[in-house]
Amino acid sequence: MNLNLELTDHCNLRCRMCSQSLRDEAHGVPMRFMAFAAWRKALQGLEGLQEEVHLCPHWLGEPTLHPQFDQFIEYAFSINQQNRLFRTFKLHTNAVIFSAERARRLIRLAQHPDMAPDTFRAIHFSIDAFHPKTYTFIKGADHRDKVFRNITRFLELRKALNAQRPVAHIAFVVQDGNAHEAAEFVNYWKKHLGEHQLCADWPHFNQDALYLRRWNTGEQSRADRLHAQACAAVGLSAQARTEGSF
Repeated sequence: MNLNLELTDHCNLRCRMCSQSLRDEAHGVPMRFMAFAAWRKALQGLEGLQEEVHLCPHWLGEPTLHPQFDQFIEYAFSINQQNRLFRTFKLHTNAVIFSAERARRLIRLAQHPDMAPDTFRAIHFSIDAFHPKTYTFIKGADHRDKVFRNITRFLELRKALNAQRPVAHIAFVVQDGNAHEAAEFVNYWKKHLGEHQLCADWPHFNQDALYLRRWNTGEQSRADRLHAQACAAVGLSAQARTEGSF
């Protein structure tokens, strides 16, 4: 069972392809932050479920914006002994707020001794551009250099700590305004990753990935053509998406 417990529907970017950015109220109600009591109750309610739970603290907002983000994640791992509440965990972030301290904390939690070594599956970094001007156009704010530094530092810290988890999925949603940069994006990030997958559909979780994502839009045939062209530029073959990918 895939479970998204959204810590917040606030975001610090206005990405052109994201539905969160297209309306003032992401869910039709004023944006809020989850209370810690609600997080605690939701996690404790997972005990005894017959299905494996795959937990993600994200949906439309940026989870690291939550003022108690670190406390929430620490708590989740502290009570998940022997994976009694959730089998796996995945984080989605735009990496604008991603300090060295936070990177170390997440790497440490991924090595937690009281649960399966692959519990913390991945961090999905949504970047979607290579050049600063393109980043500002696609993401609605000028944070390109900060984001690149934050992710590069995370990868360097993980290597220095001799850790395998969490793996990094570095994502690029192919769309009008950035499709021409796909090859530059891939060539840059593959130098910072070790063994990794280059994929045109949802990555698996046993190694790092560079992921050229499809743009979900009302003009899907055009988006599919852009995606196929970007994939061809990096030696990938774009095929029909698999069930469950996005």
